[in-house]
Amino acid sequence: MTKYTTILLLCLLPACTPTIKVEAPDKPIEINLNVKIEKHVRVSIEKDVQKSISKNKDIF
Repeated sequence: MTKYTTILLLCLLPACTPTIKVEAPDKPIEINLNVKIEKHVRVSIEKDVQKSISKNKDIF
C-alpha cells in the first residue's frame, strides 16, 4: 500500500464505526399490577373477617 492509500483508509475508518442512540419512549411504560394487589387485599380481608367471626360468634 502506498502512503496515500493508508491515509485515505485512516480517514474513512471512523465513518464505519456504529453509533448507538438511546432515546426515551414516546409513550409511558405501563405495568399492570392489579392482580397482585387484589390478591393481597382479599387475603387481608379474609384474615380480618376470620378474626372478627372468632371474637364475635353471634354476628351471623
